[in-house]
Amino acid sequence: MPDPDDQRLYFLLQRAAHRLRTTADRRCLDAAGVTTAQLGALFAVHDEPGITQQRLARTLGLRDSAVTGLVGRLTAAGLVAKETHPNEHRAVVLELTDAGTDALRAARPEIDRFNAELRAMLGDDGFTAAAAAVHRLAYWEG
Repeated sequence: MPDPDDQRLYFLLQRAAHRLRTTADRRCLDAAGVTTAQLGALFAVHDEPGITQQRLARTLGLRDSAVTGLVGRLTAAGLVAKETHPNEHRAVVLELTDAGTDALRAARPEIDRFNAELRAMLGDDGFTAAAAAVHRLAYWEG
């Protein structure tokens, strides 16, 4: 039985992140045919149409090489289209395709359901506090 007084925060965050990611991946794959990593990229492209791969890497907190592979998988799946950048000859811009928009729409109810389950587990105040704390950790410069 896990110790509820365990204070190894880094270990607990890693364990929680793994549990949340595997559960969310399974649900998003079932609902929309995409992983949470792919979904994060689709949301970023949706939120900033014409985003460059370099900007996407910064937005997602990933290396350029990781984003190159991610974008390759998204374009191969027909979820994102690459176009030449209007001002930078070596850069490309990304746009959602209709299939990408459909994947976001299909994933939304599952994301909402997942968040509702977390809110029920943590309570409204706990959910809000956890989201704020994790946000601070995600953008900590350490």
